[in-house]
Amino acid sequence: MKHRIVVAVTGASGSIYARQLLNKLHAAADQLDEVAVVMTENAKTVWQTELKNEDYRELPFRFYSQQDFHAPFASGSGRFNTMIICPCSMGTLGRIATGISNDLITRAADVVLKERRKLICVVRETPYNLMHIRNMETVVLAGGIICPATPSYYSLPATIEDVAATVVDRIIDLAGVEQQTFRWGSDNK
Repeated sequence: MKHRIVVAVTGASGSIYARQLLNKLHAAADQLDEVAVVMTENAKTVWQTELKNEDYRELPFRFYSQQDFHAPFASGSGRFNTMIICPCSMGTLGRIATGISNDLITRAADVVLKERRKLICVVRETPYNLMHIRNMETVVLAGGIICPATPSYYSLPATIEDVAATVVDRIIDLAGVEQQTFRWGSDNK
């Protein structure tokens, strides 16, 4: 079975991660049945601020409004098997942790958790306060995965894009999508 993935992009800083994730999912189209995207208005503003473009508009994925509760992944019958929130703001994480489904992103996350499917929250904040940590704990206890946007350096990244890729490649692995990437203990990069 091919993957059906929802990607949500919130207004947290880190548009470079969202861009790379969407581009890598596009490159892995042969492994995917569908990729659906939800972007908050703040996410669009942050993307423009950080990346100086609106390249997300050129991607071949279906985009849904943050208030579109008719989206197929707003129900467990939609059978999307993975949701990635990248970057995931602490406000979004808090609403998910407390069961507040006030928009399509939080509703879809609730659905993924109740259906025991895969929710990956790429949190992008530093430092964490106690509420952040408790909300992360709650989401993990409910079955979600917290994947902080924390780069690694053992692959010797040479550019900011390479640094961001160390996070995005972990997200792709967590989603179960096959890729060629640096692997610890191997000679490939």
